[in-house]
Amino acid sequence: MKLLNSIAAILLSLIIVCASQAVESDKSDNSQKSILVTGASTGIGRHLAETLASEGHHVYAGARKESDIAELNALENITAVRLDVTKQNEVDAVRQLIEKNGTGLYALVNNAGIFIGGEVASTDMADHRKLYEVNVEGVYRVSKAFIPLIIESKGRIATTGSIAGTITRAQMSAYSGTKHWMEAFTDALAAEMQASGVRLSVIQPGNYQTNIRRTSVLHQHNKLKAQGKAITPEMQKQYDDMAAYELSLNKPDDVSEAYMHALFDPNPLRRYIVTPNKEEHAFTIGDKIRQLVELNQWGEYRYTQAELLELVNKAIEGNGAN
Repeated sequence: MKLLNSIAAILLSLIIVCASQAVESDKSDNSQKSILVTGASTGIGRHLAETLASEGHHVYAGARKESDIAELNALENITAVRLDVTKQNEVDAVRQLIEKNGTGLYALVNNAGIFIGGEVASTDMADHRKLYEVNVEGVYRVSKAFIPLIIESKGRIATTGSIAGTITRAQMSAYSGTKHWMEAFTDALAAEMQASGVRLSVIQPGNYQTNIRRTSVLHQHNKLKAQGKAITPEMQKQYDDMAAYELSLNKPDDVSEAYMHALFDPNPLRRYIVTPNKEEHAFTIGDKIRQLVELNQWGEYRYTQAELLELVNKAIEGNGAN
């Protein structure tokens, strides 16, 4: 317990240092740049697209529905593009459009994603595959397509992860798995891009106002309807309760703020945990401390408390390096 409290205190210092660096930096590059945001029709993607556009940047905003494309095109500094991240032809078409327009591409924001929950024993494999098709293969496909343009501009690639990529709970194994993958993807691609000057970050939001939960419930309802089954009053109440919960959450202003730092600050962080309250932040950091302690419990080469704390101190001294 003493070890856990000591590490917690040190990591809290790290959090404060990182926050101070983010606030104090005033050397951001504010010149107009072109940025592609996937999944920009609602939630975090829409909020970020509007934030970037309001700052004078040109946003290629990815969406799938005609109504969303029309809404986005009506906004100043936004060019809506039809982009389903699971379809290679649509990804290729967007790249061709950007090349034709001659705007270049400073940054890619991999934001498109879906949520499907459920217990391992009862999860439909088709749902599991769909989740990975969007959240994993979609990010990989889009990044692969636009890496040459990002290298040319020595720009940024940022991905919307989740605190669920750091911690998880029952009925979230598949979703958390996709977000865990984004952690590895960001670190590996950052190493591959280091020589080119491209910087990578993963933004890990907690619970903010989006449509992702309601969309998940509607997905299940539509599956039942396709099977000829009726939506019961209890099922409808589930959707209504989920909608009420999502709409009660904070709007993702903090998430967009983290993205602006990741995209434009000369010293972007590799990871940004963004939570709406102290409790979510403490829960996330606390779980990482628990994992650290667990990793060090077994084996001939495990560290003593003093050795482990020395390693943590060294990590704090080198924090912020991307």
